[in-house]
Amino acid sequence: MRSVRARRAVNVLMTGLCGLALLGALVPLLSLLWLVVSRGAAGLSLTFFTALPTPVGEPGGGVGNALLGTLYLVLLACLIGLPLGIGAGVFLAEQGDGRFGRAVRFTAEVLSGVPSIVVGIVAYTLVVVPMKHFSAIAGAVALALLMVPTLARTTEELVRLVPPSLREASLALGVPRWKTSLRIVLRTAMGGIVTAVLLAVARAAGETAPLLFTALNNQYWNTRPDQPTASLTVQIFNYAISPYEDWHQKAWSAALVLLLLVGGLNLAARLLTRSRLGRAG
Repeated sequence: MRSVRARRAVNVLMTGLCGLALLGALVPLLSLLWLVVSRGAAGLSLTFFTALPTPVGEPGGGVGNALLGTLYLVLLACLIGLPLGIGAGVFLAEQGDGRFGRAVRFTAEVLSGVPSIVVGIVAYTLVVVPMKHFSAIAGAVALALLMVPTLARTTEELVRLVPPSLREASLALGVPRWKTSLRIVLRTAMGGIVTAVLLAVARAAGETAPLLFTALNNQYWNTRPDQPTASLTVQIFNYAISPYEDWHQKAWSAALVLLLLVGGLNLAARLLTRSRLGRAG
């Protein structure tokens, strides 16, 4: 009887400690969300989403070029990073048991822990220095370098979850191994891979440090890949370090827009994951 009471007491104690830990994690998060929403909502308007930034002291203006630049940079990064990351993940799952596969897996694990500012310096050395100026393509290369390791490791784990019986059935019918990997295995794991892509895109959209060394900034509209491009994160950074109150308000509003963008992508990934697990169940 004492043993049962002792276990119940320990259970209540540990449940209480877990609740306190959860509260300790939620309070800063909710405080941050409330701060961004309460200060940023006041500056939102249609003009804020469509207009160019205005000079100091001139009212109005917005972050339309930065919003377009962020979408442009993420799109270019996806064109570079998605084929490399997903292809590497399929290779690691299907052919990654050899020495070369283990080396690729180790490299991906190391790269996933490299600080983003270091990735920005690498992209600066590889792209900006040869081109002799900042550009959107340099920013896209930096963001793609951040996406590839995460996509490769996630895709590998998802492809390994595909039942071996599907591969064996396809190979028994005479389908080549490469076609089995692309049309049977990859298609079966596509739901989870789409979720991983959304999470990688959300991370790329929220990065600032690598863009300071690569895409830099632009006060005007730009869709050319060889020219500097504005982005929401860099625009927030520039507004936040300025001494002007009007720019501080725009930084809060731009932070709210970025928060909604990243939060929306994470929510979409969660809903896709729940839908996929629901169908599997």
